[in-house]
Amino acid sequence: MNTAIKETHFQFPGQVGFYKGKVRDVYFFEDKIAVVASDRISAFDVVLPKPIPYKGQVLNQIAAKFLQATADIVPNWVTATPDPNVTIGKKCEPFKVEMVIRGYLAGHAAREYLAGKRSVCGVSLPEGLKENDKLPEPIITPTTKADFGHDEDISREDILAKGIVSEADYAVLEKYTQALFAKGTEMAREKGLILVDTKYEFGKFGEEILLIDEIHTPDSSRYFYADGYEANQAAGLPQKQLSKEFVRQWLIANGFQGKEGQLVPEMPNEFVQEISGRYIELYEQIIGEPFVKGDISQLEQRIEKAVLKELGA
Repeated sequence: MNTAIKETHFQFPGQVGFYKGKVRDVYFFEDKIAVVASDRISAFDVVLPKPIPYKGQVLNQIAAKFLQATADIVPNWVTATPDPNVTIGKKCEPFKVEMVIRGYLAGHAAREYLAGKRSVCGVSLPEGLKENDKLPEPIITPTTKADFGHDEDISREDILAKGIVSEADYAVLEKYTQALFAKGTEMAREKGLILVDTKYEFGKFGEEILLIDEIHTPDSSRYFYADGYEANQAAGLPQKQLSKEFVRQWLIANGFQGKEGQLVPEMPNEFVQEISGRYIELYEQIIGEPFVKGDISQLEQRIEKAVLKELGA
């Protein structure tokens, strides 16, 4: 019995295409898509061998709640969430950029800054910052959306000069990104969290620009705990993060960082269950509600039945 989804291979009526991402299986129809959030987990750009029970449900339901909570400020692609692991929505033409927004000097931006750079994606940064310091104001640091390989930093000026996005459309993307980050920051604060940085993706459905993909999940965002933030900064201590960083640290401790020639270590079942428990904790902290586990006794059949019903098949 499969109690976690590693991959799906459904054939739905009217299906015109399929795409397997790192975590999601996407089924294409004429004007809509059905996205199945699998239980795959990736780190260092590598999908790890064992799926994590309930991880897909956690991510799908966090994204669904945030998409619903922000629909009044930014229109999005979702039309239905017929199953804990499934979202169905409008088939959009994605923009080839990811809108990364940062409120704090962390992650990639901090590494660039500590290496001596005072500009990220064409945005100037002031002198005298420490890692994890709050920035004077949130900054947008876009990346290209690569079909293969890694996404790369790109400036607003280069996006417009290369015609990747029109100036009129990009102005909308910037406005939406700032509005979503402000709302996400407010919602995080209510749960004792700091939304450090995140990314948004957008697409066009006809002439309308819509928010697509997931938002504000631990896989697409970085959160700090607000309690202790100021004290840790003053003392030069690391911040307590709400993310899947503990998985990366376990891999590093077991000799894997995604580098050529390195083998992915075998994750013991006990660690797989620990990851599952941590993802459920992430859900409950971010959403502020108890996590209700979906019935996984017939997981794939449950998902297939829900999609077929939503499609009217």
